[in-house]
Amino acid sequence: MMIARLIGVFAACIAVAGCQEKVASSEPIRPVLSMVVAPLEAATVAVVGTVQPQFKTDYGFRMLGRLIARPVNVGDTVTAGQALAAVDPFAAEFAVRSSLAELSTAQGQLVNAAATAARQRILIETGATTQATLDAAEQSNAAAQASVVRAQSNLTKAREQLSYTKLNAEYGGVVTAVGVQVGQIVNPGQTVVTVARPDIREAVIDVSDDLAGALRIGMPLTVTLQLDPQRRASGKVREIAPQADQITRARRVRITLDSPPETFRLGSTITTLIPGQRAHGFRLPATAILTRDGQSAVWLIDPANGSVTLRVVQFTSNGDGTVDVTAGIDAGARVATAGVHHLKEGQKVRLEQEPAA
Repeated sequence: MMIARLIGVFAACIAVAGCQEKVASSEPIRPVLSMVVAPLEAATVAVVGTVQPQFKTDYGFRMLGRLIARPVNVGDTVTAGQALAAVDPFAAEFAVRSSLAELSTAQGQLVNAAATAARQRILIETGATTQATLDAAEQSNAAAQASVVRAQSNLTKAREQLSYTKLNAEYGGVVTAVGVQVGQIVNPGQTVVTVARPDIREAVIDVSDDLAGALRIGMPLTVTLQLDPQRRASGKVREIAPQADQITRARRVRITLDSPPETFRLGSTITTLIPGQRAHGFRLPATAILTRDGQSAVWLIDPANGSVTLRVVQFTSNGDGTVDVTAGIDAGARVATAGVHHLKEGQKVRLEQEPAA
């Protein structure tokens, strides 16, 4: 009777152990969200700027005067030699007439002095005059010649001053600015008209110091028209300002455009695409990070058997619900992105969906 009771107790223990083993071995397959990680793409920065001429000239007078003509306005096309502006030429014309009169007087005096010197040379041969008289005549002749040279120089200078009363275009271009209206007094060197060459255009942008540090002279860039992004032009960095502007704290960058379309007119607003440097690491949702025992880890999913393995990683937070994992995983690894606190080592999972990496 005792033996039968022991056999019953033993059989009951075996049954209970079998049930526990069955419960332990039948861990449920948990559905998880996951993604395949890929290297971070290089971010492209778009900077707005304008189309400007590479070559332009600020025309101004070399003399003080009242502006009496300015036949061009902003946007007008001018040709080489075309008149741009003029100041009152009365004083300059008067100086020319005065110089002409002085030259005529000097030339007449030279004729008389030369004739006197010639007569004195003839008389000295016959002894009818003295050497002192001849020397005086020669000196008067030399002085008359010097007066003619001085008068000719004054006439040349006066005519040059008269030419300064008019401004003519040195090359064909487009008027981009005017600084003085007809009737105003113009100071020497004051900009009256600005003419730019439209054939050589460049994109001008202002960037921060960090972005300017990533640019290099000769670096190729792509420029698009803001009104029509499909209109594109290639260019190369020509100039980077060595210092930032004191007011805007930005550095000016000039990009020479290579055969831009006609729609890239002077003053047009453009967008310059500056490729960023490729970042190191992989971007994941912050929900993929499991913090345990002072360490951060992610669950890697084995595509062969669907089990998960915990992997310690290093990451930096972006503050927008994502993190950049810098160490611990490789490109192409599948990582669980949700429910990471409910997974166990070696547990089987079922993939629900795969967001774009």
